Amino acid sequence: MKLKVLHTNDVHSNFDNFAKVATLIKQHKDENTIVLEAGDFADFRSIELQGTRGIAAIELLENIGYDALTIGNNEMFNGVDTLEHMASSSSFPFISNNLFKKDKTEIKGVNKSVILEKTGLRILVTGSSPNMGVFNDGLGISMTDYKEAIIEEIKRNAGNYDICILLSHVGTFADEPLALEIPEIDVIISAHDHKLFAEAKIINNTIMNSAGNYGEHLGVLELEINEGKVKLLNSFTLSSIDVAKDEQVVSILKRNKEKAIDVLSQPLYTIPQALWHDVLEENPMTNLIAEGLKDMLQCDIGLINSGICNAGIFHEMTRKKLIETCPSPLNPTSFEIQGKYIKEALEQSLDAQVCLADGRGPGFRGKFTGRLHIAGAEIVHDGKKVQAVYVNDVPLEDEAWYTVASSDFLQRGSIYESLANNRNEKYLAEEIKDVIRLYADKEEFIEKAYVNRWKETVKLEAL
Repeated sequence: MKLKVLHTNDVHSNFDNFAKVATLIKQHKDENTIVLEAGDFADFRSIELQGTRGIAAIELLENIGYDALTIGNNEMFNGVDTLEHMASSSSFPFISNNLFKKDKTEIKGVNKSVILEKTGLRILVTGSSPNMGVFNDGLGISMTDYKEAIIEEIKRNAGNYDICILLSHVGTFADEPLALEIPEIDVIISAHDHKLFAEAKIINNTIMNSAGNYGEHLGVLELEINEGKVKLLNSFTLSSIDVAKDEQVVSILKRNKEKAIDVLSQPLYTIPQALWHDVLEENPMTNLIAEGLKDMLQCDIGLINSGICNAGIFHEMTRKKLIETCPSPLNPTSFEIQGKYIKEALEQSLDAQVCLADGRGPGFRGKFTGRLHIAGAEIVHDGKKVQAVYVNDVPLEDEAWYTVASSDFLQRGSIYESLANNRNEKYLAEEIKDVIRLYADKEEFIEKAYVNRWKETVKLEAL
């Protein structure tokens, strides 16, 4: 018997590209085809998803005829309640063999595995989700060991299937050992680390493929199953770049965007004073976030990069503006770090080329890295070098340890590498956009945000 597997992964709500992938799927789909998604399809930076609690993503996948989806980290990022709403509303199965609620109970609508039937062929599909570590509690989830969970599902379904497919959102670095250690897995659709395979790999007779990211490609596997053995006949990835968009997908997106905009445009409050933004220049939008972080996490210093925002907010605060202004699902993060590393990062921030660097990284959805903004401190500089830093009017000491409130992006040392020299990191479940929402209607914090912390010596002398 023959089986064709069409698969996507890590689309991250790049729906313009996905509309093209939909065209490819409909062109290549036949009676022997199953269509699978290996996770991170639903990225909640999308207005369509935020305004429909993820249902817009379900409608897209249902329209194309997906047979199953495994849960990636981005399907979790809006919390377990939204995930449960999506999974229980879907006509196709949401799969994860190692994901549970924080109290260890099952998430409504989530399956550990399913058996699909296609022209007499029984296909066991199981899926593994990535462990979010310190973020698990905030997201309302708990994780078990994915390797043990896979083995358990294979044993539980023994004798009831002809081919086993693993949808893995733990990364290719983990999938290759799985192929070596669990020979019962016939096919692994790999995701999470955005690898693009020109063609499938065969490792210990296990067929492994990955289709890159952002809806730029569609993965294709053509298989033959005979007497319990699976043979790879053909494999390739199809680029979507020059493909026409599927009109039905475009229509679904348009309808859901209109619905979402209506929901998200309801005013939350009127801000007391406009918060303008700039990537290179010190601005009240980013200063407000630094002040809010410092207050929320009760630290010596608040520190954030201006690239976290795409624009300012000038009149009414709405959820739509928050998503547009600050799309990154990054979390307020506190850590301890020595003064010399803070100073090094601040000095690096004087370089416009650093500020204009491509800021892409885990969880970051901005275009540029941006300049560092600080709360609880003042920086004296000459435009190229930091001459002094004062924390609460006391000179920063190189070897002293300070508590810093920031984002997990900066805590990991992204772009500003010296900030990775930290200890005792702690994360909140909220996102940076929530800091804006909580503090942008507080006059005292907006007044603070308009006070410049970067003092250039040339300008000081001129005064």
